[in-house]
Amino acid sequence: MEAVALNIEIWSDVVCPWCYIGKRRFEAAVREFDGEVEVTWRSFELDPQAPATREHTATEHLAAKYGMSEEQAESSHAQMTELAAQEGLEYHFERARGGNSFDAHRLIHLAAAHGKQGEAQERVMRAYFTEGVAIGDREQLIALGDELGLEDARAALESDQYADAVRADEVLAQRIGIQGVPFFVLDRRYGVSGAQPPDVLVQALERAWGEAVSLSA
Repeated sequence: MEAVALNIEIWSDVVCPWCYIGKRRFEAAVREFDGEVEVTWRSFELDPQAPATREHTATEHLAAKYGMSEEQAESSHAQMTELAAQEGLEYHFERARGGNSFDAHRLIHLAAAHGKQGEAQERVMRAYFTEGVAIGDREQLIALGDELGLEDARAALESDQYADAVRADEVLAQRIGIQGVPFFVLDRRYGVSGAQPPDVLVQALERAWGEAVSLSA
């Protein structure tokens, strides 16, 4: 029997703090899982109408979005920072420069064409959450692309290249019924919503794996 690899599609936004935590938890689950996985990152925009860059801080944005005080927003960010630290991530909301993530998703699709999608997903999220890179600043994204060895990053981002690919991911999310991220789709059989603990993800992987093996037998 040929080896079976699970096709895992992960819908995620690069400015979603739960998505980065979910990425680390998924990676922990894969380390515990005995089977093989092939991961495809899918684009999702939490705020497709966002301007390229926001002038106000992440705290001010969160407070305005949910009708809370800035003190409450700071407390929420502190809690999220602690959760991220438990997964080995370093969040700096005081540095975060929010904005539109569409071009960042296009960059990740470009990286996928070069076999570097996972590397790009990680690099862009770290740039935003840890380093304070403006997620919607095209020049900063081009610099990330150069760092990843994507020599055509400028040409791609200064055109509309991969715009259709981002939109196709988002249309597929709508068809599947995805309303929030992260969202994991396993072999187009099972969906797992949210940044679930590794043991929950392992159970889902093993269930999908068992079905895949039985179908290929």
